[in-house]
Amino acid sequence: MKKLFTILVSFIAISFPATVAWADVEHYEPAMQQAKDDAGYHKKNSGHEHSHEMSAAGQPGNREKISRTIKINALDTMRFNKKNIQAKPGETIRFVVTNIGKINHEFAIGTYEEQLEHAKMMASMPDMKHEEGNALSLGSGETRELIWQFGKAGVVEIACHLPGHYEAGMKATVNVQK
Repeated sequence: MKKLFTILVSFIAISFPATVAWADVEHYEPAMQQAKDDAGYHKKNSGHEHSHEMSAAGQPGNREKISRTIKINALDTMRFNKKNIQAKPGETIRFVVTNIGKINHEFAIGTYEEQLEHAKMMASMPDMKHEEGNALSLGSGETRELIWQFGKAGVVEIACHLPGHYEAGMKATVNVQK
């Protein structure tokens, strides 16, 4: 009887971790697939893909072609300290953005349509960090720069899409005119 009990306990001890691991894989794999799908959706549908592709708003600029620098502050009042900026088609501007607040902000450049897509993506992934392309993530007190070459004439938006920020008015307009 003691031998049977030892065998039963050993069997449970061996099979329990395998059962837990199997259960974790069953939950882990769909979550990983959803994350991959979300990333693929963002890459295909964001309009800017955080890459070097041209959008109607323009494209990441070349440091050697910077025509001027604009300093912008991100504020905890859900505003940028500049509301309207003028640019010329093809102009390359270096934006030096400082988060002078205590909460995180972002700085994203795009057309109105691209901003809508970015807002949807940020709603599903609010902790996403931006490292290149048309957007920056800014922690409290952080200063970062974004170099942008504007495209054709039109209106471009600068926005923060962390939850509730854009809706509260954290946006600015860039009028691209000849």
